[in-house]
Amino acid sequence: MSELQSSESLITDNKVNIHEYADVSPKAQLGQGVTVGSGAVIGPDVIVGPNTWVGQNVIIEGKVKIGSNNKIFPGACIGLEPQDLKYRGDSTDVIIGDNNTFREYITINRATFEGEKTIVGNKNLLMAYSHLGHNCEIGNSVVIANSVQIAGHVVVEDRAVIGGCLGIHQFVHIGYLAMVGGMTRVDRDVPPYCLAEGHPGRMRGLNKVGIKRQNIDKENKEEYLQLKRIWNLLFKSEYVISDGLKIARKENLLQSSARLCGFIEFSIGKGRRGPMPSLLSNK
Repeated sequence: MSELQSSESLITDNKVNIHEYADVSPKAQLGQGVTVGSGAVIGPDVIVGPNTWVGQNVIIEGKVKIGSNNKIFPGACIGLEPQDLKYRGDSTDVIIGDNNTFREYITINRATFEGEKTIVGNKNLLMAYSHLGHNCEIGNSVVIANSVQIAGHVVVEDRAVIGGCLGIHQFVHIGYLAMVGGMTRVDRDVPPYCLAEGHPGRMRGLNKVGIKRQNIDKENKEEYLQLKRIWNLLFKSEYVISDGLKIARKENLLQSSARLCGFIEFSIGKGRRGPMPSLLSNK
């Protein structure tokens, strides 16, 4: 976020376009090319990167850092206090990357305790009326459909797709390239590459559409065939998952299968509390 200045000086220099009926703190830092619509409110601890568009009646308050080329549609509320009874007024953060789209009336709450953050990566789409609770972490290229309600401490890894009109329980972890069908009750982890659906949500198969879009089935056919075989072993065989994992680990697991098994091993691990270690980067 280079070339940031206070909103007061930027108005003078004509480097940003702030509507006359917007309420932007002179202490806010806005990058070149930022547009702020009528009725928007931007607080003193907010940083907005270059070429970000802030629509009408958007509220951005608290310690919020937003990257470049984001689009924030009318009515969105970002950085307000967490909906957590444990919150005692600590100075906490919301960190947002680049090239995200936040549609109408989405809400993103800041974290609960000092030093904690709510994080959104790059190139994500949060559709209208979706809610991202305190201490959540969203990766890159994630699609969250309309009216998705995400509780606190949820992690969503890269390229996951979350269907509309559903709730995600606190501390749930959704894996890389997973897909959750609309109106699913998400009360447990969704492993990478998997499709979850139902009430309550259960594994229905691999996310074949997402896998196809990433060309895993064509460019890495051996890897894809192994992934299918391991998935069937874990979720459709007569073995319980823990025994299936032991059998799977006897193979030379390729990247996709190793990621799937590693995720499940941690998910079912004894004494697990809270989200898994960060697995957001697809490396």
